[in-house]
Amino acid sequence: MENTFSTSNHTQGNSVNDAVKNMTFTALMTAVICILGPLSLPIGPVPVSLTNLAIYITMYVLNWKSGSIAYVLYMLIGLIGIPVFSGFTGGPAKLIGPTGGYLIGFLPMAMVIGICLQKVWNKPVLSAVVLEAATWIPYLLGTAWLSFSARMDFSAAFAVGVTPFIVIDFIKVCAAVCVGRILRKRLGVLG
Repeated sequence: MENTFSTSNHTQGNSVNDAVKNMTFTALMTAVICILGPLSLPIGPVPVSLTNLAIYITMYVLNWKSGSIAYVLYMLIGLIGIPVFSGFTGGPAKLIGPTGGYLIGFLPMAMVIGICLQKVWNKPVLSAVVLEAATWIPYLLGTAWLSFSARMDFSAAFAVGVTPFIVIDFIKVCAAVCVGRILRKRLGVLG
């Protein structure tokens, strides 16, 4: 009887430790997104930002649910006015502005990356393919919103909102695959 009780307590202790570790890493990765997200280079209506790099790395460190929560927390922090969006901006106007579609598109991108990385995180080429393919979610949603909000045709919005970023974002993908795999091994990911 004592043995069963101590095994039960040990199992409960592990699940509590896992929950605390998960909450801590979720908060930490939210902070990473908040720190990297505002860093940007304005090159037109859509700036070069480190937000997607932060999300890529977040999805390596956390499982898909916690990684998505980290991004939602980042969005909420920005929406209440704290300047965590590109260019050190914040508030709801950013979401309805020209880049709002990209911000919205990052959430399904994060979810897709997180789900797929569970299976391929230790295969660098497949991981890069997953990150690159998922990046097209915010590309398309962002372009559609940019086209609507700036009253541009879709091809013009694509030319300013995606074309200049394809190579830069691929470099971010490669960096995230290298850094993310190391972090995932060292920190561990909760399932």
